[in-house]
Amino acid sequence: MTLKELAQNGEVTEEMKICAQNEDVSEEYIREELTKGEIVICRNKKGFVKKFCAIGKGLKTKINVNIGTSKDRPNVEEELEKLQVALKYGADTIMDLSTGGNLDEIRKVIRENCPVPLGTVPIYQAAIEAVEKHHKSIVEMTVSEIFKVIEKQAEDGIDFMTVHCGVTKESLQRLKNKERILGVVSRGGSFLAEWIIYNNKENPLYEHYDELLEIARTYDVTLSLGDGLRPGCIADATDEAQIQELILLGELTLRAWDKGVQVMIEGPGHVPLDQIETNVKLQKKLCHGAPFYVLGPLPTDIAPGYDHLVGAIGGAIAASAGADFLCYLTPAEHLRLPTIDDVREGTIASKIAAHIGDLVKGIKSAWEWDLKMAKARAKLDWEEQIELSIDPEKARRYRIEGGISKSKACSMCGPYCAIKIFEEAFKFLKGNQH
Repeated sequence: MTLKELAQNGEVTEEMKICAQNEDVSEEYIREELTKGEIVICRNKKGFVKKFCAIGKGLKTKINVNIGTSKDRPNVEEELEKLQVALKYGADTIMDLSTGGNLDEIRKVIRENCPVPLGTVPIYQAAIEAVEKHHKSIVEMTVSEIFKVIEKQAEDGIDFMTVHCGVTKESLQRLKNKERILGVVSRGGSFLAEWIIYNNKENPLYEHYDELLEIARTYDVTLSLGDGLRPGCIADATDEAQIQELILLGELTLRAWDKGVQVMIEGPGHVPLDQIETNVKLQKKLCHGAPFYVLGPLPTDIAPGYDHLVGAIGGAIAASAGADFLCYLTPAEHLRLPTIDDVREGTIASKIAAHIGDLVKGIKSAWEWDLKMAKARAKLDWEEQIELSIDPEKARRYRIEGGISKSKACSMCGPYCAIKIFEEAFKFLKGNQH
């Protein structure tokens, strides 16, 4: 039985107990929301996950970090370093998006070294193998080849999979009716769109959705229903094709739940700031409260090199509005394969966004963290401030570089520190009251 089915039968599993403790909520709350589908716990029955996390309603906002090789840089050792950096700075899940090298071996190595839930996008491997192993084009992939990859990855212990089931002949017609500036920017979405158009056939992941559900149920893989038609620029946001896909993903959610399969919904993408809350509310309504997993979102297109900051701004708004799961962006987004430093900066930026959202959601541990920092600042306790910071190494380095690491003040204010001045003034004020 899947976790969802066990929850429906009234059973509280060890995973549910651990997640309840991590979230400071009751075990029964986790069980009930798993039953409803408003919380997921991504974990394959193969049992690789050592650090469980629950994603969804009433819980801390989680973040995902993407790693993976490319054809130009098929170095798995570098990706393992990125994995360790991501884990160090608080990644709740990892996705292996490798497209270069021996994909099966790379995935297995990452899986063995990844204690948190691991996700993939199986259509990547299916498309790459069609070209490199079978010497065909992407449009010549067979349905059996696609599903063979899905089952292979499930067998290897993948906990959640992005599957672009909502890219259909009908949804592509919407793009034809209202042409976008940036068409389809999802890599998996573009593979399937090309396949559909060339073959004049329906998306195999949609047409054979029951087969996909059977694999997911067998291994208890969480399906992350991908936004293959997400907007790739601000001008394309919240258009007919995007909403049509979201409506379809809502229907597929109910079909998955009927089979005991856990589901998340993926969301945009490039969205103006004033449309982010609307997008979150639309998803929650149309997809029956299933957890919402957003890329960013990015509320401007003009910041290559700084998209981790753009994504953090959008992510904070999305999380505040009810998004459950943020996919990080790095400074390298739109430019290159991220370096180890890029992964560190992207992870921290996304973690900050998630925390900001948690304050708005009223998450107790988030408020306690900020309160501790405020009290440490009031005491001018620099060591405690550093230890409480999201990146203690950077905070400590800045303090040392300020040249007065032993001082009570900082190098900006020195003797004119507002906290010290007010502290003395307040003592006088309190003394006069007596």
